[in-house]
Amino acid sequence: MSFFKKFFSKDKEEDLNKGLEKTKESFFSQITKAVAGKSKVDIEFLDDLENILISSDVGLETTVKIIDKLEQKVSEDKYLNTDELNSILKKVVIDILSENNTQDVEDFEIPSDILPYVILVVGVNGVGKTTTIGKIANQFHKKGLRVVLGAGDTFRAAAVEQLKIWADRSKSHFYTKGMNTDPAAVAYETVQYAQNANMDVAIIDTAGRLHTKIQLMEELTKIKRSIEKKYPGAPHEVLLVLDATTGQNAFEQAKHFTAATNVTAIALTKLDGSAKGGVVLGISDQFKIPIKYIGVGEGMEQLQVFNRKAFVDSLFS
Repeated sequence: MSFFKKFFSKDKEEDLNKGLEKTKESFFSQITKAVAGKSKVDIEFLDDLENILISSDVGLETTVKIIDKLEQKVSEDKYLNTDELNSILKKVVIDILSENNTQDVEDFEIPSDILPYVILVVGVNGVGKTTTIGKIANQFHKKGLRVVLGAGDTFRAAAVEQLKIWADRSKSHFYTKGMNTDPAAVAYETVQYAQNANMDVAIIDTAGRLHTKIQLMEELTKIKRSIEKKYPGAPHEVLLVLDATTGQNAFEQAKHFTAATNVTAIALTKLDGSAKGGVVLGISDQFKIPIKYIGVGEGMEQLQVFNRKAFVDSLFS
């Protein structure tokens, strides 16, 4: 039994395969054309591969790394045909995804010795941040965990209401101080609520649009400091939500947020809506931050824990 089949249900496998369809169709159709008629990896092919990887939003630095690794393995393994090239590329991609701290796990988990477990969620408007929070909360609820959602995005008109809807859908508790209140105070009091009500998890939303990078850093720093004041050692996770369809903009957002706060994990949404799933490789490689969740559809169950082996198996299937 393969690793993929051992750790994934049939539904999850189908969701992942379908979610990566656009990327696979684009990526592999181009590689097939580039390889056609060739019996070795030459300069022309490497140039073609570079263009294919960059057009898939892998990013320049990661593309160069993939090509360097490919050349090394080809010299060792004597590339002969398309199947062998795909096999070598698959090994190279797994190597790159193995270089950060991503751990292959099957399910939504939190440490059993940290309660409440506090997750601070950051990201710009429109990336699916609120939806991702709701889907994570739903998965935790299904595992029997008690969850509270804190409405820390107090600037956007619909943010509090949207999070309340997701709290109801995921059968989670909900904490808010309303619109135009201090986000740091909301964060502090959400943690206080979680402690007093014996919650297992507190997930705190934050604003997605602040006018300057300096303001962004100051706001997130203040929120983190407020949480830690109430609960030393928290937040235990800072989750950055990025939209796969934005390609290189996702890289820029990652740069800004990692500069503003200590991002510990990434959720990459809307992979099913993009032919540029290569952004997974680039972000994983460039930021060395584990990709924890991927969105492969709009359904409540279609946010998956990212598993690098399952991802690569699907990508090269």
